[in-house]
Amino acid sequence: MSTAERSPADTPLFEALLTPYRSLGRRGFHVTMALFGGASLVSGLAFVLNGAWPIVGFFGLDVALLWFALRASFRSAQAREEVSVSRTDLSIRKISPRGAVREAHYNPGWARFLVRRHPEFGVTHMSVTGEGRATELGAFLNPDDRDSFAKAFARALADAKRG
Repeated sequence: MSTAERSPADTPLFEALLTPYRSLGRRGFHVTMALFGGASLVSGLAFVLNGAWPIVGFFGLDVALLWFALRASFRSAQAREEVSVSRTDLSIRKISPRGAVREAHYNPGWARFLVRRHPEFGVTHMSVTGEGRATELGAFLNPDDRDSFAKAFARALADAKRG
């Protein structure tokens, strides 16, 4: 539905795209692998020169395990959640790293936003409940992002309820 066709009640009051944070980008990945691979190669050569050639395979195994772990991290970073609040609909769309989509829709007038906080760590859990079901939000976010999202989302939900 285009914006021209939407009624004022259907116009989003709040929209957010939640994505996991990854501090290591593509360039960092290549630099890390080059440094780790180079260090393993130099160490492996030292063992070969001292006659301990069977050890070299373990250095290659370390490089392969690091590569697989970092690739898995990049793959999991493709997950995302799209959250939208209007006066008539609260929509949560979760997209897994493999592309599987799950959607949940709530009536904003009846939905409750539950936030668990820890005195030391801040927001530890967020979920929307209503109509006999619950949907967790932003489980992959860091504590600062969870806190800022929780404040903005709670405000938007309150605005939607006020109508």
